[in-house]
Amino acid sequence: QVQLVESGGGLVQTGGSLRLACAASGFTFSGYAMRWYRQAPGKERELVASIASAGGSTIYTDSVKGRFTISRDNAKNTVYLQMNSLKPEDTAVYYCNAHWIYRNYWGQGTQVTVSS
Repeated sequence: QVQLVESGGGLVQTGGSLRLACAASGFTFSGYAMRWYRQAPGKERELVASIASAGGSTIYTDSVKGRFTISRDNAKNTVYLQMNSLKPEDTAVYYCNAHWIYRNYWGQGTQVTVSS
């Protein structure tokens, strides 16, 4: 059974930091690109960051470049999102996604709230 379980969300003040983690099981984690998406109330889900299966290539949406870092530990089947200098506009539910060609798996999401 495929599972993606996010953790690390919470309430933080502007300028603070959080580290999200996504623990994967039930599939060959090292073969999948891993992504973090987020969805704010009333908005579409957007891709925040992506990391290739081997971990060498990363992509970020412009609004988080220089503040967020995606990483993965294939030995632990876990992907991380380090979020620094958080802003109120980063408030959203953050979702972990595993992607390989036509396969997509999703976590249940974790809430991140940044207070001003």
